[in-house]
Amino acid sequence: MLGQLNPDSEAMSTCKKARAESTSVVSSDRLSSLPPEIKGDILSRLNVEEAVRTSTLSSTWRDAWTNMPKIFLRDGNFARTKFVTLVDMVLSLHKGTVEKFDISGSKPYHDEFGRWMLMLSRRSPRSIIIELKSGPGYRIPSCLFSIGDLENLHLQNCIISLPRVFQGFKRLTRLRLNNFSSTDMDIQNLVSFCPALRSLRLTYFEGINHLTVQAPKLKLLYVIGDVEINLDAPNLEVALLMHHKAIAPHSDPIALHKESYVKQLLGSLSDIKSFAISGFLLRYLSKGCILTKLPALFARLENIYLAICFLDQRQFLAACSLFQNAPNLKRLDVVPMQSHSSNTWDQDQARIKEFTVQVQLDHLVTASVQGFRGLDCEVDFVAKLLSWAPALEELKIEWKGKTECSMVLAKLLALPRVSPRAKVIVTF
Repeated sequence: MLGQLNPDSEAMSTCKKARAESTSVVSSDRLSSLPPEIKGDILSRLNVEEAVRTSTLSSTWRDAWTNMPKIFLRDGNFARTKFVTLVDMVLSLHKGTVEKFDISGSKPYHDEFGRWMLMLSRRSPRSIIIELKSGPGYRIPSCLFSIGDLENLHLQNCIISLPRVFQGFKRLTRLRLNNFSSTDMDIQNLVSFCPALRSLRLTYFEGINHLTVQAPKLKLLYVIGDVEINLDAPNLEVALLMHHKAIAPHSDPIALHKESYVKQLLGSLSDIKSFAISGFLLRYLSKGCILTKLPALFARLENIYLAICFLDQRQFLAACSLFQNAPNLKRLDVVPMQSHSSNTWDQDQARIKEFTVQVQLDHLVTASVQGFRGLDCEVDFVAKLLSWAPALEELKIEWKGKTECSMVLAKLLALPRVSPRAKVIVTF
């Protein structure tokens, strides 16, 4: 009867509720009874402040955060004093193994840095990332260089001076230094005493003029700075070399020295698969308006990233020489750079479109030109590219010009293409 209570139905409802509550209790008990290392791994998914707060959940979670294998510290909206207290507490009370320590901040912590590094070194972490960006460089204390199990090291805004007794990082595979100062010898020794090193990134540095890299297992080299490189890395596959200083006239003795240096450098890179380089370095290879014979054939090279000033005849011709010596090139990314001296092609130089040089890019499939401003020299380069690549399928152009683009677009779309499948795609 409608509205009449059903004893069986009510009993079933009560049983379901009791079962759900029982399941919840069992689940809660299961979480609380997890081993400390499992709890620590769970808490590693949180930032340190949130992980510490879990200590108020129950007595079984009170010290769980002290077993976190991965520690991430960000000063963010913290007051400086509160962040210092948090870091001190984490490093002093942590009980378990620290696999990864990652700290970044925008406030100065120079007074505390040495203390933090000493406490950290006692934990023997495998990975250290330090990005403290405020104020002068942080001098890396000797205790950090004694961490024998280190596999990954990333330092920013620092001063690197190796201790007199440095045994090296025998397990280090990744080294990244950014915005730092050091000496030729310290960096040479640091790299050479890392026999397992596979990835090396050195960017924006002071005090280094000659960089010697002896790394038998190195796969990736990434250098941004005004430095000469002596390279001994037989297994290198990816290299990015960017040079920023303006170049002296080619008759200058320094330029003659640079020519020899660049040829030697390229000769040591003959087996790489991906290569990024600035035209500032390449232009040393060009003599007048003829192509230069490079010291090596890059038979394995499939990807080139080129930062080049098309207003500089030498850079263009040197780039052509590089293309000719990369018979298996499949991808080309070009970034036009502005001239340091003028915004027009020098009157004593031939225009790109006037060069009759033919470059065969038989395997080039995709290409891009980033930061395209619509200059005549940029359009001329695109025309050459379309006439050199019979297998080209896609050429992407990223428009960054400030003038009316309709006339330039009409020129681009009207350019003849040797590849019947080539598509020119312009993005804004």
